[in-house]
Amino acid sequence: MSMIQKITTHIKEIFTTGNGYYMNEAGETVYGKLPRTKVENPITTFMRPTMMNYVYFFVGWMAWTMDGYDFHTVSLSISRLAKYYNHEREAISISITLTLLFRSVGAAIFGIAGDLYGRKWPMVVNLLIIAALQLATAYCDTFEEFLGVRALFGIGMGGIWGLAASMGLENMPVEARGLFSGILQQGYALGYLIAAGLNMGVVPNSKHSFKILFYIGAALTAAVAVARLFFGESKQFVEAKKNSEIKGTVKIKLFLADAKKIMKEYWKRTLYAILLMGLFNYMSHTSQDMYPTYMHETKGFTQPMASKATMIAKTGAIVGGTFCGYYSQFFGRRATIIVACGLGACLIPLWVLPNSWGTLTMGAFLVQFMVQGAWGVVPIHLNELAPPQFRSSFPGICYQLGNMISAPAAQILSTVSENLFIEKDGKVMPDYGTTQAIMMSIIFTLLLVWTACGNEQRGSHFELAKAAGAGDDEKQVMEDGEKMEGGSVELVEEKK
Repeated sequence: MSMIQKITTHIKEIFTTGNGYYMNEAGETVYGKLPRTKVENPITTFMRPTMMNYVYFFVGWMAWTMDGYDFHTVSLSISRLAKYYNHEREAISISITLTLLFRSVGAAIFGIAGDLYGRKWPMVVNLLIIAALQLATAYCDTFEEFLGVRALFGIGMGGIWGLAASMGLENMPVEARGLFSGILQQGYALGYLIAAGLNMGVVPNSKHSFKILFYIGAALTAAVAVARLFFGESKQFVEAKKNSEIKGTVKIKLFLADAKKIMKEYWKRTLYAILLMGLFNYMSHTSQDMYPTYMHETKGFTQPMASKATMIAKTGAIVGGTFCGYYSQFFGRRATIIVACGLGACLIPLWVLPNSWGTLTMGAFLVQFMVQGAWGVVPIHLNELAPPQFRSSFPGICYQLGNMISAPAAQILSTVSENLFIEKDGKVMPDYGTTQAIMMSIIFTLLLVWTACGNEQRGSHFELAKAAGAGDDEKQVMEDGEKMEGGSVELVEEKK
């Protein structure tokens, strides 16, 4: 097969089911074009999980929601923090950069702990550390203390996503994972909305000023940690503990042996996932971080109006993430991301060209629908791509390394915009609109192409894998098959 034929086949398989082994209606295992999964009524999908499935998912979702809340408490308080510490706003923003840079450290520490010892206690410890650091932020007397605490906060924050995604999705039925992936990911946007709502409604009337955001965040994060105490470990780790007497240094040696083998076999997939998450994070930071500044500085709206537009855009993100996550279960992970990026690029003019608040806000809603629609596929896509016994560390580390790559996004956007100017009503203003449009066009295109270059493992039964460091296990993971709805067709594992 020539290179062109291979590329054509690869692209075709993104939008079709491709070939593989499956069980036909006669109960025979055959190889051929896989039947397409029929779109399921979402009510049926919501009814699939058991009560305990929902409990695991809800706590993971709340942990990620509070992670989003805790992170945005600083970005929403930059002006007040600048006044409190007597520093420029640019200096305060260094704390955000430090938080982003140190997140990969936390992803590695807590992700490895989650794969080695289970999801429960690493998550509880992680959440309590975040709660303590949120409280410590409110009591920092000097700017240097503030920077140090926020750097440590980055380590704590980095551990949550991998733990939350692995725990929430491995306890969900395979057929429901696309929908709940979208809901899980948008917990971050919900965290922003909660923080923004409190910032607008509570902070101006509180004697504690901006510190009340940190107090509330510490309390709510600790509450999620306490909630996690009341139910047990994921089924995978309970069974692994029953079936294995491996303990102590032997278990760690086996874990390291697994890790070495995985790095040898999965290094290409790891590199692909890191660059994929770098582009994803560039997409979200470029479209979100400076949007309130763009509405205020370039379009001339008041700060409250800019904040309201941002909150409406975040609502679009929540809807889009849920919608696209759901449909990725039927049309494929890559196809959904590619379509969302393509439509997002088409909506850029509506996002930057109008001058009326209503039209611009509608554009922001739709662009964030597509941006976070693509993001809604990420938790399940990374969990399916991950080596099954490393589903806490692999997705989390790839996610946070991608975040680290994208850390300069807001600074690049701000620097370029401050050197481009437009004139409006006789006033010269920085041109954030043009910069955002150019950067987002490039990012949408690169992400679309890079997603198309990769593979997917939609329907992977990763919950059947042995835990890392648990030794050999007879259970295998069905990486290339999934149960098909709407008939008696069931895919079966292709032996490799």
